[in-house]
Amino acid sequence: MNKERLWTRDFISTAIINFLVAMVFFLLMVTLAPYAINEYQASTSAAGLVSGIFIIGALLGRLIIGPFIEDIGSKKILMISLIFFIFTSALYFGAVNLSLLLINRFLHGMAFGAVTISTGTIIAKIVPVNRRGEGIGYFSMSTLVATAIGPFLGIFLSQLANFKIIFILNLVLALLCLAMSFFISSLDVKPDRPGIPVNAAKNFHISGLLEPRVIPISIISLVISFSYSGVLSFLSFYAKQINLVEAARWFFLVYALAIFISRPFSGRIFDVKGANIVIYPCLFIFAFGMVLLSQANSGIILLLAGAIIGLGFGNYISCAQAISIKVAPPNRLGLATSTYFIFFDFGFGIGPYLFGILLQFSGFRELYFTAAIVILCAVVFYYFLYGRKAALE
Repeated sequence: MNKERLWTRDFISTAIINFLVAMVFFLLMVTLAPYAINEYQASTSAAGLVSGIFIIGALLGRLIIGPFIEDIGSKKILMISLIFFIFTSALYFGAVNLSLLLINRFLHGMAFGAVTISTGTIIAKIVPVNRRGEGIGYFSMSTLVATAIGPFLGIFLSQLANFKIIFILNLVLALLCLAMSFFISSLDVKPDRPGIPVNAAKNFHISGLLEPRVIPISIISLVISFSYSGVLSFLSFYAKQINLVEAARWFFLVYALAIFISRPFSGRIFDVKGANIVIYPCLFIFAFGMVLLSQANSGIILLLAGAIIGLGFGNYISCAQAISIKVAPPNRLGLATSTYFIFFDFGFGIGPYLFGILLQFSGFRELYFTAAIVILCAVVFYYFLYGRKAALE
């Protein structure tokens, strides 16, 4: 029996847009906290807010767009949000104080949220049902590559060039996203299945804003993204403190390589064996990687922690997103994608700020060890919220 085609023009174009947008996100995530401290003498909590408020904006963007995406169409939403993404990318040049930087980070995050819910919805519609774990796994590799190249470029450029070069690069990437959107067909704007009504924007009760079936796995993802946010926002500070700046430059490349090698296998195992056989090991591996990071005293240990965190966090995220699509009805895929990322974004958004407060009373080693404990708590949450039910399927 022949497999349904996965690598279509729409799939590839959407993945490229997702990659470029994620590049902007990760590049800025690792550079703007140090930028706020150096340029505006911000505190660590305020610098964490500069990182985190982008994700809060993304959360709001998803929350606003989610109920409308099926009615308006995911491609239309994508193109409109990309124009807004370009506009807010340009506004960084006018952020002459901390307040303006925070406002633009929030608006830029809203645009990012709208773009990524659109790309996620398009992929959810075009990936063959019997290849969903594999397809989502491959699509999420676009984010994976961005998690490696974005932070690497960000740290590299912040050390060797002016921050204006970073802002110019972000604007160019945003323009490329809009250009790529013209390669996506408009078929995805129609309802997923004939005869099934889509969400009406007028439904402002909870089921019109969120997909209830996706909330359990989304809660777990909130906890996991919260734990990982401290790596993105504060790794450069940590590396400087323990004199491993050179090794830290390669951290995210090693992280991405570990996921790149393992993700095709984890996606297939998910499709064949189910969620639990992937999720439980991923969570334990992620926790171990954070413990190792908290104790790093050499470049080898730091990079080994990056690889282990990649195996755990990276594979968990793709499988959790596949679960969110699996449990949702066909006519609510857009809302399901929105719901999942709203929770995921919330964890990413509050993490840098709360970890920034924690850093005022402790050190980076304590921060990452605390994150490992939080991940172990997520194992228990997963069992009660989804895992025991999945074991019966």
